[in-house]
Amino acid sequence: MTSARTAARLLLGAAVAGAGVLHLTALRQEFRAQVPGWFPVDADLTVLGSGVVEIVLGGAFLALPGRRRAVGALLAVFFVLVFPGNVAQYLEGTDAFGLDTDRERLVRLFFQPLLVLWALFGGGWFRRAPGRPPSSAAAPTDR
Repeated sequence: MTSARTAARLLLGAAVAGAGVLHLTALRQEFRAQVPGWFPVDADLTVLGSGVVEIVLGGAFLALPGRRRAVGALLAVFFVLVFPGNVAQYLEGTDAFGLDTDRERLVRLFFQPLLVLWALFGGGWFRRAPGRPPSSAAAPTDR
């Protein structure tokens, strides 16, 4: 399970850092389209700030394996915090990232919880406690 967790951490870290770079460069307009109109911070500033956060968190997930639990938890929180933007994209019918139908935007919403779980798994939050038998082990009985 350790190699799966490490692979999950490295893949997610690279994807998040890469998305952060795209916030600041080639996909800046696409990301701006996702900032809800009601959000109290300028859309461009929001995209730049979230891009920097993604670069830092993704880079930390890659480069600081000793801090994977903390970074995984921070990534999970980040994914929860940006979820309202995804909901707004659906509710407002905003086209971005090739999502140009209500159905596509709705389906996307169900992937956000998976990102939260991925960050927690990659961070090692679902490991069993040391000295505790695997859940598949038979429990002792009182007979």
